[in-house]
Amino acid sequence: MPLSGRYIGAYSDRMITDDPTLTNPDHYRTLWENDFVRVLEYTDEPGDQTTPHDHPNSVMVTLSDFSRRLSAGDRVFDTALTSGQAVWLPAQRHSGQNTGTTPTHSILIELKGDAAGEQDSAVLGPSV
Repeated sequence: MPLSGRYIGAYSDRMITDDPTLTNPDHYRTLWENDFVRVLEYTDEPGDQTTPHDHPNSVMVTLSDFSRRLSAGDRVFDTALTSGQAVWLPAQRHSGQNTGTTPTHSILIELKGDAAGEQDSAVLGPSV
């Protein structure tokens, strides 16, 4: 498989991941990265959608109020978060849609190495 939307071992020797900065570059950008974490900025507008992508264990800090629907297969998770919240995002694969009336702006601090965790297909969305 070409590496153009996938990378191997960046977060864990066990993971093969669809990198959101490659699969959804209009929404995700890397702000900073080292051997332990990668810091992403995420932005979108009401109605915008992302294609399926993966996240390692992460902390998300919201910079705006927003409503979002996350989907994985036949599972759906609706959430509304307020500006200034910090939430845990367990390792997971999902796609998303801004279902609200405001733009989304958030920062994700993705963990690397063993701390990146393993995806659990039962997990969807943040833990608040």
